Amino acid sequence: MQPQQTSTIAPTSMSYEQPGTRARTMVLPLAAGLVLGAAGMGAAWAMNADSDSRVVGGAPAADARAACEALDGFDPAKYTAKGSAGEVAFNRYAAAGALSASAAAGDPKYKELALTIRRSQDRHAQIFDFDAAVKKDLDRAREICRAL
Repeated sequence: MQPQQTSTIAPTSMSYEQPGTRARTMVLPLAAGLVLGAAGMGAAWAMNADSDSRVVGGAPAADARAACEALDGFDPAKYTAKGSAGEVAFNRYAAAGALSASAAAGDPKYKELALTIRRSQDRHAQIFDFDAAVKKDLDRAREICRAL
């Protein structure tokens, strides 16, 4: 009987890459893309800042008007509708809140509008319905909008 021979063959890599090369190969293009993307966005922002596309009267007034337009196009009855009608209602309600908050942050005279819309959204989030209190706040927000 012959003694068994054990072979001590070390595992070898079939790749000729050095360790860590693959990670660097992925990280470098990602970093370059991030830098180029940020530079492109910065350039677009800088060019747009000098354009004549600014709304006369300042950004808070424009945000308040946009909030009122979103609220004007909002129909609570369509909020839970399936398809695009529901999506439009959902997004207009959210946009009215965000834009009114932006207007109030820029000018305190829009604070009542923002608080009224926010109050309606908070109440809706609590009860998942457009009850009398929510509708009252929406009506008040629309009155504020008509006065702007």
